[in-house]
Amino acid sequence: MKRICIKIGSNVLTKTNGELNTSRIKNIVYQISALRKLGFQCILVSSGAVAAGKSKVKIPEKIDTVSARQIWSSVGQVELLNIYSSYLKEFKIDCAQVLVTKQSFRTREHYLNMKNCLNSLLNHDILPIINENDAVSVTALMFTDNDELSGLIASMMNVEDLYLLSNIDGIYTGNPNDPASKLVKTVSGDINRLKQYITTEKSNFGRGGMITKCSIAGRVAKSGIPVHIANGGIDNILLQLVKSPETVKHTRFIASKKSSTVKQWLAGSDGFEKAKLIINQGAEEALCSKDASSLLPVGIVSIIGDFEKGDIVKIVGNSGKILGLGKTQYNKSKAESFIGKTGEKPVVHYDYLFLY
Repeated sequence: MKRICIKIGSNVLTKTNGELNTSRIKNIVYQISALRKLGFQCILVSSGAVAAGKSKVKIPEKIDTVSARQIWSSVGQVELLNIYSSYLKEFKIDCAQVLVTKQSFRTREHYLNMKNCLNSLLNHDILPIINENDAVSVTALMFTDNDELSGLIASMMNVEDLYLLSNIDGIYTGNPNDPASKLVKTVSGDINRLKQYITTEKSNFGRGGMITKCSIAGRVAKSGIPVHIANGGIDNILLQLVKSPETVKHTRFIASKKSSTVKQWLAGSDGFEKAKLIINQGAEEALCSKDASSLLPVGIVSIIGDFEKGDIVKIVGNSGKILGLGKTQYNKSKAESFIGKTGEKPVVHYDYLFLY
């Protein structure tokens, strides 16, 4: 069976007055049912809990932002899942709620535990509905938004495609409301050139914007999974994308060669690094060449922070450019003793290295 990940943004699921758009949710459920009949295993990452909570609970303005979000998300998650569940029952589909925090991805052990949970649900024909656990997440440890979460899930579950459904058709060369702006239909390779076009405006109900979508989509595509940014407000958009994506108005990120599962884990580990390894120009050229290359201690200039064997580190060029992430083969003390020396074991082996 083909496995796909679908992320639904808050603006797709809410009306302009902030209430949940139940007819939109019903259409999404219908599409998932149709996709399952076509042989697809679906994983749903759904926003909307905070928006649902806001429409159910009115709280005093004097309450702090974190507490307000905790109340709205806690109440709203129940409301959102009840609506999904009631519509899914019409198609005889069971669903499961999976709430996660960014810390759930911090170690390979946690990562594999979550992967096993999702695989078990899918193997028993149960639809996982995933959302961030806003009730316990704090600002410093939160996902940028559910785009980031869906990218991590897509890589973890090695899906065929990731679909990011927003309230616009994709990435434009300017403001989407400007008639002179054009839709970027395909993206391949370096995504930095796109950022000059993208508006920093965020959605009414969500935390993220198109810059986040672009960054996440680029990283997921780099790990070997095609990504589609499309308008979730269009009825049956998912079915159209699956059946004939070339005919649908949207932005598609073309996938690179499939990465190993370890590299896919590393691709989503930004923010969990324990230290930074500053490397010289020669090491940067070696890592960024077409030939597979590990990071040797001879190429390290300095180390910022502390780490043990098996920790994640960020690799930074001498100019300050962030190059990627790696899992270390030994601790900082040993690495520092080998700095500048040849013939030593790699600090980060190629198999445990992900370059942006």
